[in-house]
Amino acid sequence: MTSERLALFETERISSAILKLAIPTVLSSLVMTLYSLADTFFVGMLNDSVQNAAVTLSAPVLLAFNAVNNLFGVGGSSMMSRALGRKDYQSAYKSSAFSFYSSILAGILFSSLAFFFNDQLLAIVGSDAMTLEATRSYLKWTVVYGATPSILNVVMAYLVRAEGSAMHASIGTMTGCLLNIVLDPLFVLPRFIGMGAEGAGLATFISNCVAVCYFLVLIVLRRKDTYVCIDPRRVSLQKFIVLGVCAVGVPASIQNLLNVTGMTLLNNLTSLHGADAVAAMGIAQRLNNVPFSIASGFTQGLMPLVSYNYAGGNYRRMKDGIVFSAKVVVAILLAIALSYFLFSDFFISIFMSDAEVVAYGTRFLHGFALGIPLLGIDFLAVAVFQAVGKGMYSFLFAITRKIVLEIPAIVVLNMLFPLYGLAYSQFTAEMFMSVIAVFTLTRLVGGLLKRQESSSPARNS
Repeated sequence: MTSERLALFETERISSAILKLAIPTVLSSLVMTLYSLADTFFVGMLNDSVQNAAVTLSAPVLLAFNAVNNLFGVGGSSMMSRALGRKDYQSAYKSSAFSFYSSILAGILFSSLAFFFNDQLLAIVGSDAMTLEATRSYLKWTVVYGATPSILNVVMAYLVRAEGSAMHASIGTMTGCLLNIVLDPLFVLPRFIGMGAEGAGLATFISNCVAVCYFLVLIVLRRKDTYVCIDPRRVSLQKFIVLGVCAVGVPASIQNLLNVTGMTLLNNLTSLHGADAVAAMGIAQRLNNVPFSIASGFTQGLMPLVSYNYAGGNYRRMKDGIVFSAKVVVAILLAIALSYFLFSDFFISIFMSDAEVVAYGTRFLHGFALGIPLLGIDFLAVAVFQAVGKGMYSFLFAITRKIVLEIPAIVVLNMLFPLYGLAYSQFTAEMFMSVIAVFTLTRLVGGLLKRQESSSPARNS
């Protein structure tokens, strides 16, 4: 590891170090959200609710990729950063190689299942006779052909970021995303190739392939100065490698699968009210993904610093990074929530001008906006638990958020306030989760600092 990256983790002013790690990650997360919004925007230009509904109904399947991204991306990067903090460089090599090749196998498995069980998959996501073919066409490129490059793109960004190269990780991710935005109108709109929703899927497939190529070239060129390893000879099934990755990755993966379950339930209940309601919910969800991306990107950027300093025993620096991140993230999310609430009809109408879609979407966005400021604390707690290897804590958070709070809230609120109550389930869950997050983070960090102080020579003398 270069002296510059060591200084970033060990000695640089905490605000500067966090921003160097987090800003590129936030930008790449935002660009990824932008390209998912681009699919909705350009397909929305067709003014065809069926085509837009196809993109919305496919979203849970694409979100399911994050189960693998979290398993080998979050798990592998946490293992790498902790190994680097201990100066255990062989473990860093082995954990990255294990994560890389496991991601490839998982992508192939995803594609195979989507190909052989295509009809069942379409039924699960809530497609009907009207939306079936458009949804099938979109999933063909994004999942049947595109699962492996889509997963590798994200996992490799995590691994590159784990050793402090946040800028390179973001460049790779943003390259693919920006290409997707350029290709979308070419493939989607009738004035060009005119493939509709299928064209959006094809653009996504091509852009993910290009992003993977960027990361492969980067790793080959920096092979003497990187711990991200794609040499198959370095793949290790040693117990401590597999368990080290999976102890963090499996809970993170389950957390994502629960997110997919919640989104699928939300879409299925929305689909009972027709294609306009589904299209509006899809737009509101994608707008809601912007603050999600900021919270996720900032906390992901923080993770390598927390992992490194936790493994190295520098708990004070770890705490300072967490506190600084909390202040910045909550302030940004509060500003976004306020703008969404005040100008919701404007934001929805950017994507579709249909009056009924705008009316639905405006009310949905009001509900989502209330929970946005609370997301930052929840995301921060989960990221810290993942960074320090406490995967069970993040797993319990996921179970509490989805199984105990959000999914029951979806069902109950829909019964009490049909359709419109669905958008308030996030707020209901995050009210409780933010309080739990503050309590558990305070106990974790406070316990580490007390243990360090009680064992220091100054206190023992």
